Amino acid sequence: MSSPYDVIVVGLGGMGSATVRHLAARGVRVLGLEQFTPAHDRGSSHGGSRVIRQSYFEDPAYVPLLLRAYELWEEAEKDASVDLLTLTGGLYLGPERSTTFAGSLRAAQEWDLPHEVLDARAVRERFPTITPAAGEVAVYEERAGFVRPEATVAAHLDLAARDGADLRFGLQVRDVVETGDGVTVRTSDGTFTAGHVVVSPGAWAPSLLRDLGLPLRVERQVQYWFAPPGGVEPFVDNPVYVSEQAGGAQIYGFPAIDGPRGGVKVAFFRRGTDADPDALDRVVTDAEVDEMRARVADTLPSLVGPLVKAVPCMYTTTPDEHFVIRRRDRVTVACGFSGHGFKFVPVIGEICADLATTGTTAHPIGLFDSERLT
Repeated sequence: MSSPYDVIVVGLGGMGSATVRHLAARGVRVLGLEQFTPAHDRGSSHGGSRVIRQSYFEDPAYVPLLLRAYELWEEAEKDASVDLLTLTGGLYLGPERSTTFAGSLRAAQEWDLPHEVLDARAVRERFPTITPAAGEVAVYEERAGFVRPEATVAAHLDLAARDGADLRFGLQVRDVVETGDGVTVRTSDGTFTAGHVVVSPGAWAPSLLRDLGLPLRVERQVQYWFAPPGGVEPFVDNPVYVSEQAGGAQIYGFPAIDGPRGGVKVAFFRRGTDADPDALDRVVTDAEVDEMRARVADTLPSLVGPLVKAVPCMYTTTPDEHFVIRRRDRVTVACGFSGHGFKFVPVIGEICADLATTGTTAHPIGLFDSERLT
């Protein structure tokens, strides 16, 4: 008996929701499986905002994917009639040889991206809430901003359902097994078969994909919102930013985007602790808040005020902090997005749909082959 599905997508967070959206739009018979509710807050695709930027200090090789991602963000906004992407400008500052500054400048120059280089005085004059240390420099680009993770996941799921995707929630996937003519996915509520499966399980990748032997680390990260003593108004016109100190510690943050009571969001970039996604510690301690407040005081002293809220999420990180995207036989895997993946969500969905249906993609993904890690 033939399967009613061409492709099964396991995990409907950021990457999985975009994948089912692209597959359904192509007329593929697709089943999406998610262990939680739609657009949930139990994994990595939540927190109200994620930075999106083009002058990419992680590696210039990401820039072509970012340029396509921007096109797809705008397409999704139009198709779903919802605001997902807001451009605010982006500021990447630190010592001249820091990864944040030097890497951003390298990407901007290599791909001829519009940008400016600002010294510390120019940063303070243009953005009075940001006070870099003497000698720090910054790359500024206009084509940066933030995207809304929960709204993005919900929009992609709505578009997928509109185009015929079968989406099921509250089902935990037990295992994925290739058979002679397809793939069998066993869940907490039945078994499903298809010709191909895309596995995008987020922080559950180490357990669900344990047979691949990928060296993935799940990390607990905390997002903080502070209430500036002078009110949020001075922060409304801020850019998104990444700030790196001489020792290498990075923070990132946003303008005031959620009104006078929403506070202003900031977080450490890559200062996580090992985590179990099924038992994530969701209590944020006073010591954690004090550490964040002390770091903010260095670069955004007027932000130091009462805590509005603090929300943990998770990174799933590879040793080199590059993604894992690969197809082997009847299984495509997308995982290990290492804390910087959400801005790529729509293009990763397009790539996974390509791999699932044709076995290849025109997008440059050689950097993400899992063979580099084994």
